[in-house]
Amino acid sequence: MTSVTLENVWKIYNRDQKNAVEAVRDASLAIQDGEFMALLGPSGCGKTSILRMISGLEEISKGMVRIGETVVNNMSPSQRNIAMAFETYALYPHMTIRENLGFCLRAKKCSSEEIEQRVNEISSALHITDLLDKRPSELPGGQQQLISVARAMIREPNVFLLDEPFSHSDASRRVLIRTEVKRLLNRTKTTAILVTHDQHEAIAMSDRVVVMNFAEIQQVGTPYELIHKPANMFVAGFVGEPGINFMNCELKTENGQTFMVGKDINARFPVSEAVKERLEMTRLTDFVLGIRPQELKLVDGGEAYIKGEVDFFEFLGEQANLLINSGDIQVTAVIDPYNRIEKATPVGLTVDSDEVFIFDPNTEDIISHGI
Repeated sequence: MTSVTLENVWKIYNRDQKNAVEAVRDASLAIQDGEFMALLGPSGCGKTSILRMISGLEEISKGMVRIGETVVNNMSPSQRNIAMAFETYALYPHMTIRENLGFCLRAKKCSSEEIEQRVNEISSALHITDLLDKRPSELPGGQQQLISVARAMIREPNVFLLDEPFSHSDASRRVLIRTEVKRLLNRTKTTAILVTHDQHEAIAMSDRVVVMNFAEIQQVGTPYELIHKPANMFVAGFVGEPGINFMNCELKTENGQTFMVGKDINARFPVSEAVKERLEMTRLTDFVLGIRPQELKLVDGGEAYIKGEVDFFEFLGEQANLLINSGDIQVTAVIDPYNRIEKATPVGLTVDSDEVFIFDPNTEDIISHGI
């Protein structure tokens, strides 16, 4: 097992020219031995550049990358004992799957017996034994991607890198592939780094997730932390489905009780004394509140924090999305799929106080997890 550490790493393309582009800006990251880390973010945020700098395919502009205790800035890819599975399959079309898997081992001059043993082990672990005598052209894209992953893993690398390797698979096969890969990595305890823009993939596979945007790391945390303790509005909005509800509110005190009152929404939230003191320290009067749709509950009697009228009921099988017009904005709540509510029905919503996020509208950073 091997750790991977980035210390203040930058990647600047065309750095000596006027049109220099900062693809990665001052990234620091510690990936532990045997950990599965996902780099998540929109296209162009810098996640693939980080992966390629770790692998040695891209030069590091500034900073330091260590694999284990070794600084690898000036080491070639072949010296790092890293395997990488790409979005493209890159399989040899004239070879069988068995020959594709064993190719790198033959290049390392492994014995025929060792090659056969390792091919059988990896194919058994990933349940592809029945494909060994086929050629790539005989397989659908999803199976070719699984073969590409197997060919990288058979090398028994210190670090396994995956650059969106499941993107060409259909939904059902993607779930199967990532399950088998995760099972294999759990068994071998190989340090792995996945690049993806698919939050479901990142959350399903990884121990921790790095959320990136505009060349910078926004937050590093477990899937639970990203959902329930986001660092800023970008993380809160990028992670989670359906998307989080944002609403502009102002802090008001009435009869000795402090409330967050909606500016663009018919909403009113009581504020605890501890949170009130924290908000007053910011010297702001306006804030952005964030509430995930899964945390909103229909009020059956009692006081509602949000009031509005139903605009649309979306049945999704195991759940339903209820779109509610309130003030000038629309709020989404996840409800029981069989609790169908007609359009224009007045409704009220409540939420647990710990699941209301308060953000600074200027910096977009989190001020409070809870209200």
